[in-house]
Amino acid sequence: QVQLVESVGGLVQAGGSLRLSCAASGSSFSIEAMGWYRQGPGNQRELVATIGSSGSTNYADSVKGRFTISRDNAKNAVYLQMNSLEPEDTAVYYCNADLSRLGSTYYAGTLPSYWGQGTQVTVSS
Repeated sequence: QVQLVESVGGLVQAGGSLRLSCAASGSSFSIEAMGWYRQGPGNQRELVATIGSSGSTNYADSVKGRFTISRDNAKNAVYLQMNSLEPEDTAVYYCNADLSRLGSTYYAGTLPSYWGQGTQVTVSS
């Protein structure tokens, strides 16, 4: 019973910037990791960036130096700052949260994952 709601994406010219946000709400829970994934036209979903509960981050090679992921644990929110956007960044972006606890249940091994609804980001050349 956890819902992730993403902000609206948008249309931006190459070289521009865009910021995405996603917030989780619902029953009592704890989040281990949050991340952003994307799926471009004709492509499979791919990982963009993840951030752990302590703030450790991982980025896809294609976005390193251009994108920055951050989170606000008090708000159960994750953000993606996208700079120097390229047409290849055009995709539907999905936020993700892996739960370490839901109510009184604590998870180990494979954690339950929750996903946002997806938002369209289009970068024009």
